[in-house]
Amino acid sequence: MLIDIGANLTHDSFDHDRDAVLQRARDAGVRRMIVTGASRAHSPQAANLARQHPGELFATAGVHPHHATEYTAECDAEMRALQALPEVVAVGECGLDYFRDFSPRPAQRRAFEMQLQIGADTGKPLFLHQRDAHDDFMAAMRNFDGRLGPAVVHCFTGTRKELFDYLDQDWYVGITGWLCDERRGLHLRELVKHIPANRLMIETDAPYLLPRTVRPQPSHRRNEPMYLAHIVEELARDRGEPVETVAAATSAAATAFFRLPG
Repeated sequence: MLIDIGANLTHDSFDHDRDAVLQRARDAGVRRMIVTGASRAHSPQAANLARQHPGELFATAGVHPHHATEYTAECDAEMRALQALPEVVAVGECGLDYFRDFSPRPAQRRAFEMQLQIGADTGKPLFLHQRDAHDDFMAAMRNFDGRLGPAVVHCFTGTRKELFDYLDQDWYVGITGWLCDERRGLHLRELVKHIPANRLMIETDAPYLLPRTVRPQPSHRRNEPMYLAHIVEELARDRGEPVETVAAATSAAATAFFRLPG
């Protein structure tokens, strides 16, 4: 059994064949998926989709830094209401992204801090995003020392220093198909060996980040949860472990982190 901890299944590219996507995931051994809520519009959609597939789909609720300008007091109230739903298992996706700067950095920091406060108030796990903003990201997290539940830095693509800063905090790390990108992800091949098995989780970030080593490559270039099986194979090879060992460890870590039933 594999667990995809980050799939953007509310993305409109899935609107025409979402049921088929879910069935292909099941056929590939992906039995549970966490649907990412990353905006004011998509977080309630993620919760609704999870509600339609109890025990198989779960959701996060949050606002990605790209959408930080939409994080008003009303939005905060909406996110808090979503966190009360049983199918919503984490706060986020939230964090900082200075690579794109689609929202002004002060707005990003404010939205991040408000969502960290939701995490502190609820004790829910945190589903975090960080790109090119490590120092400010760590500073924001330090402001909540001792008040937050477990945290995962999803879609890790960073440096050795960033990885060990996260592991020093006992945070979890999510690995995607970025690992399979010979242009940008080669450094991850070595770094993933250092992630403790009980802190390692896997995700597709579908429909983004189709693994470049998948053969044959689909013509549409859309990633989907069934390719999690490919990612775990690549990850196992890089860690020098059997695929079954990595699959079991990542599923156990995800089950514990998100407090999934069973």
